[in-house]
Amino acid sequence: MKTKTLFAMTSAVLAMTASLTTTAAETSYPDKPLTLIVPFPPGGTSDVVGRILADSLSKELGQTIVVENKAGAGGTVGARAVASAKPDGYTLLLGTSSTNGTNSAVYRNLPYDAYKDFTPITQIIRVPGVIAVNKKFAGKDYPSFVETLKAEPKKHTYASSGNGGATHLAMEYYKSLTGLDITHVPYRGTGPALNDVIGGQVDMIWDTAASSMPHMLAGNLIPVMVAGKSRLAQLPDVPTAAEVGLPNYDAEMWNGLLAPAGLPDDVLKKLNAAAVRALKNPETQRRYEALGAYVIADTPEQFGEMVRNDVAKWKKVAEFGNIALD
Repeated sequence: MKTKTLFAMTSAVLAMTASLTTTAAETSYPDKPLTLIVPFPPGGTSDVVGRILADSLSKELGQTIVVENKAGAGGTVGARAVASAKPDGYTLLLGTSSTNGTNSAVYRNLPYDAYKDFTPITQIIRVPGVIAVNKKFAGKDYPSFVETLKAEPKKHTYASSGNGGATHLAMEYYKSLTGLDITHVPYRGTGPALNDVIGGQVDMIWDTAASSMPHMLAGNLIPVMVAGKSRLAQLPDVPTAAEVGLPNYDAEMWNGLLAPAGLPDDVLKKLNAAAVRALKNPETQRRYEALGAYVIADTPEQFGEMVRNDVAKWKKVAEFGNIALD
């Protein structure tokens, strides 16, 4: 009888110790610096987005967030590094429309699953796109733009940041909805693509408002349509896709915060709450608005559903354009 009583008391003590240890672990997170992996080089839009978030989120969590640029293969190198990291909340990913969207549609052997290998925390921002033409192009508003393309199929060209990239698929998506026949000219990066459109070597480009806005405001590019839910304050006379008869054309680019799959629920809740507070900070919102973006700050469930839908959408577009990468 004494043995049974002693065993019961020992079990109770062990259970209480385990509970206290778990509680201590939950309340102490984070107790060391975090790493935010940005899967693209320093200086680009994704890098800027990540550093704005890291600055604001570190204040909410009370810990330093180190931004690490791990570029390569359209963002797959950095995304894979996070997918294979320990799911303890100390290694995070600045996910993009490429890493957790279009890459799943175009890479034959993607080394991670854009949804299953990650824990979605929150969608950070969305960035509208713009279709813009060079100053020599005949169609300088949307009706004349379409009229020019219909009059001479295959003659006109559009530039992208590269085969299989998000801007390539966004334009193919547009072509699939309109039936317009425009020839793709891929570049190695948005910079050289923009330069050749501005210089007149290529007719047009689909680009995010964040990177092309300075060129449009300077008059070096002529915007004809906004790929977004509403008109842009900087381009008040340029119609949205819905206004020109394309209500289903959802090609906004996005950034989100993700962790490796298997993140503990308590850590996920703490990260989501802190990220939402950081993103709702007026100064953080102002900094993102200066990039032509708007803040989302949703729940993990909402963000995860968006990723699933995005991957499915881009797979259809890749099939339409016969786009595949090794």
